[in-house]
Amino acid sequence: MKKKIIIDCDPGHDDAMAILLAASGVSNLQIEAITTVAGNVGVGKNTKNALRICDLSGLHTVPVAMGADRSLIREPLEAAHVHGESGLDGTGLPKEPIKKVADAHAVDVLIEKLLASDGDITLVPIGPLTNIAIAMRKEPLIIPKINEIALMGGGTYGNRTPAAEFNIYADAEAARIVFESGTPIKMFGLDVTHQALATPDKLEELTAIDSPAAAAVADMITFYSGAYKGNFAGAALHDPCPIAYLIDPSIFELKKARVDVETKGEFTYGMTVADFKGRTGRAPNVQFATWLDQEGFWQLFMDALRSY
Repeated sequence: MKKKIIIDCDPGHDDAMAILLAASGVSNLQIEAITTVAGNVGVGKNTKNALRICDLSGLHTVPVAMGADRSLIREPLEAAHVHGESGLDGTGLPKEPIKKVADAHAVDVLIEKLLASDGDITLVPIGPLTNIAIAMRKEPLIIPKINEIALMGGGTYGNRTPAAEFNIYADAEAARIVFESGTPIKMFGLDVTHQALATPDKLEELTAIDSPAAAAVADMITFYSGAYKGNFAGAALHDPCPIAYLIDPSIFELKKARVDVETKGEFTYGMTVADFKGRTGRAPNVQFATWLDQEGFWQLFMDALRSY
C-alpha cells in the first residue's frame, strides 16, 4: 500500500527536487494532488514551475491547484535572490509547461480530498503554511481527517532572520494556526535540513547519472548553490527531507517537543520556539527532526534520480 500525500509547495529548486523524489521509482508515495502557494516567488510562477516539474517527472494525471497569493496578514515575501526571478532559474527545462492547472483553488482541493479520504492522507507543506491554515479555518472538519503533517519549516535558528526560517517567517500567523491545530506534526527544520548538503562530490556523482531528471537537478543545485557560498559546504536540500522521511523513516532521528510560533516579537517574528525539556509545562505538539543519516539520504536521492 502506498502512502497518500498532498504536496503543498512554492517551487523553488528544492521544492522541485522534493517532487521528483516523491514521484520517483523508489518512492512508496501516492501523490493525490500538488497545491501551490506564494513563497519563493509569486504563486503564479510557483504554479507554472510545479507544472513544469510534473511534465519532467511524468505526473500527468496528478492535479496541480493554485492557492493563496499572499500571507494571511502581512505583505508577500519572496526569495528570488535565492531561486532567481522565475523561481527555477538556471535549468534547461522548457519555459512553458504542457500540463494545465486545475480549475479549482488549492484550498478547495485540500478540503475536498481530505473530506473524501479515510483519514489516510499526509500533508507535506514545504512552503509557507497559508493554504493549510485557510483550509483548517474554512472547514475545521478536515483537521481530524489529516493523517499527519510532515513539513519543512522552522528550526532552533533562522535563515531569513537570526530567529526565523523563511517558510515560517513568510506567514507566521498561518504557521501558528497549523501548529496549534492538534494535528500530528513531524517538523523538518534547518537543524536537520542543513545536514542534507549537496557538496561538490555529491554534485559530481549526480552529474554522472544519465537521465533528464538528474540533469535538471544538477542544474538546479549548481544555480542554487550560489546562495550558500561562503556559509556552507554545499547547497542545503531542505524540501526533500520530509519526502525522504516518508519514504524511509530510518534515515532520520526525531524528538518530541513543544513548538510555538512567535507572531508578535519585534526581533523574533516567525521564530519556532522549541521546548524539548518540558519547561513550559505544555504538551509536545511535534516530532522535531534533529539528525539525518547523510549517506542514507544521498543513497535514496541518487537512486531516485537513477529510476527515471
